[in-house]
Amino acid sequence: MQQEVIISVKDLVKNYGDFNAVKGISFDVYKGEIFGLLGPNGAGKSTTLEIIETLRDKTSGQIIVDGINLDKAPNEIKKIIGVQLQSSGYYPGLNLTELIYFFAGLYNEKVNAMELLDIVNLRDKAKAKYKELSGGQKQRFSIATTLINKPKIIFLDEPTTGLDPQARRNLWELIIKIRSEGTTVIITTHYMDEAEILCDRVAIIDSGNIIALATPDKLIDELVASGFEKPKEVKQANLEDVFIHLTGKNLREE
Repeated sequence: MQQEVIISVKDLVKNYGDFNAVKGISFDVYKGEIFGLLGPNGAGKSTTLEIIETLRDKTSGQIIVDGINLDKAPNEIKKIIGVQLQSSGYYPGLNLTELIYFFAGLYNEKVNAMELLDIVNLRDKAKAKYKELSGGQKQRFSIATTLINKPKIIFLDEPTTGLDPQARRNLWELIIKIRSEGTTVIITTHYMDEAEILCDRVAIIDSGNIIALATPDKLIDELVASGFEKPKEVKQANLEDVFIHLTGKNLREE
């Protein structure tokens, strides 16, 4: 069965003066998948996402998001996407409930703040200020804010960076839950185990070019078929699994 394309990127180019940051890349994202855009720092992945998110102008190419042409109706695209804010985007004087209602007002959306906090397991922090949250709680709240306008697509930029193993696994479960309810998720991460577990497909971008695009399993199988061998015997678990097993999955937040 052919999958429905929700984001189509064709021949995308972004130049900064003489520097060619994105070099004519093309890819599709399917409706309802978790799609990973992976690459080293400076590879062009953040630039690519910011262009799709309407936050940065492109030099050339075509982008269609849920049937909407970016060149013709960028404001219509903004209505159907959710973008994770950086920490500087939260007013320090407002508590979590007030922040949600503030952002809902910007979107002209009616929301139930407690229901939204329930989704990200933060009901007990409803009256807390953003700065009072732990790292994992801040990341979960930032994901909650992407859901305020009931988006078809959410963009998560390195959502688990700096989190401890429990908080990281908890966030994985949240991302899978959001996708299970029909939302398409685009994620960037430097953690390859995270991409392998979460992503239906990944595009690997380097120096402004996509150098691979497939399911994680297919990319791994192709590498093994090429004769690649790990220098160390592969075990059925890793040290993070040991840590989680011994300490439990429960979040321990200040």
